[in-house]
Amino acid sequence: MHDNRRMRLYLSSFRVGNRPGELMRLLDGGRRTALIANSCDALTANDRIESTQQEMDRLAAVGLEPYEVDLRDYFGADRSAVTAAISGFDLVWLRGGNAFVLRRALHQSGADVAFLTMLRNDAIVYGGYSAGVCVLAPSLRGLELVDDPNHVPPGYHPAIIWNGLDVLPYAVAPHYESDHPESAAIGTLVEHYIEHDVPFRALRDGQAIVIDGAASSVEG
Repeated sequence: MHDNRRMRLYLSSFRVGNRPGELMRLLDGGRRTALIANSCDALTANDRIESTQQEMDRLAAVGLEPYEVDLRDYFGADRSAVTAAISGFDLVWLRGGNAFVLRRALHQSGADVAFLTMLRNDAIVYGGYSAGVCVLAPSLRGLELVDDPNHVPPGYHPAIIWNGLDVLPYAVAPHYESDHPESAAIGTLVEHYIEHDVPFRALRDGQAIVIDGAASSVEG
């Protein structure tokens, strides 16, 4: 894709990061947020509910108005259904979790194509962290060093989807050299990217890549 018409993205290593003001700047007064929490669908039902509520509380704390959009509700439906569900939101926020589960959810719901179309048309800001950022790369190869690609929650197709959304021309390695349970595995991932000549950006927790059309910077 790599289209620099005014696509707006706020890509954090962990949670909202240290620059929520940059996210709010991209939104230009918008607040309505579609929270996509499907990266956590491998959790138990109770853990997923608790985790999703905590995420909504964190988003509300920076001034956003979050509502969950569960992509499982659109599995197998016409793509227009998920597009209609997202229309009217200012921001889609894809939280961290298992990148392979999230990629399947995006594909099975048609949200992958819907998000790309809305980004191209500057109809929405794409934000998120960890898995929600990793799926934007050209490929998910290497992420199996961090996330289990064989986690298949109920209702999901078992086939692993290795291609990313190809919004970014590089992979992102979140939690790099940070106090995060995955930081050691991310170090191994970075070594893998270097060994295989994969373009990548490593982010420490607190940092975020902010993209506003042709302008791109790492903040935090």
